[in-house]
Amino acid sequence: MSAALLPAQDTAAWKRAFPPFHIAGNLYYVGSEDLASYLVVTPRGDILINSDLESSVPQIRKSVESLGFKFTDIKILLISHAHYDHCAGSAEVKKLTGARYEVMDADVPVVESGGRNDFHYAADKSMWFPPAHVDRILHDGDQVRLGGATLTAHLTAGHTKGTTTWTMDEVVGGKTLHVVIVGSPNVNPGYRLVGNSTYPQIAADYRHGFDVLKALPCDIFLGAHGGYFGLIEKYNRWKEGDRDAFVDAQGYKAYIAEREQAFQAEVKRQETVSR
Repeated sequence: MSAALLPAQDTAAWKRAFPPFHIAGNLYYVGSEDLASYLVVTPRGDILINSDLESSVPQIRKSVESLGFKFTDIKILLISHAHYDHCAGSAEVKKLTGARYEVMDADVPVVESGGRNDFHYAADKSMWFPPAHVDRILHDGDQVRLGGATLTAHLTAGHTKGTTTWTMDEVVGGKTLHVVIVGSPNVNPGYRLVGNSTYPQIAADYRHGFDVLKALPCDIFLGAHGGYFGLIEKYNRWKEGDRDAFVDAQGYKAYIAEREQAFQAEVKRQETVSR
């Protein structure tokens, strides 16, 4: 997501520090005000989801350590999708921690080229980032396991060819809660959904992604950006003692429905223009 292409998004919030906090079970928030990063803590090491910007790495490290954990205990690095605002810091995280980088298959070429062969942004140098070697290529439905924690990778492509929505279960008070970390269902400005020669199946991938998202059971609604799930408002409730602030099944359904409607409207607009 290029800042120049997202006038409606507060990209300054991508760099604004945000208090790290415990979400549920062994899941913690360690991202900025809008670039979401998550830490899954296990007895055998930790899992980090999203390295964010190059400049985000010290911020993420500070958040991890302020929670009482060691940054160097990160054993596995995952991402939501191969755009610089979610993976530009990956090379540095790997260098500092030695973590295994595990990425959905269709995003691997973009990650390993530093964005230079992205279907839409290949020629936009502002979207390039340090290339990073992928240690494990993931496929739809693959699981990532460490120290008793299990995360499942769901391919929800369209935003990128390998956009990944992560799910996991957390047991809270004897009750199992389904966690969904949405990759991205957004259609960026300039995306061609009709007659796209560099990504012919883009519209079909978006439709499949929405079908997947609608079928996922969700109790705790999270995502790659804090704005997806109302991070600030929910955190303020959490800070006041509402430990169920992020339990939001209805909010999840409403968000996915609204994003699907926006996608369908954009397809219809492009089809009309192309006639």
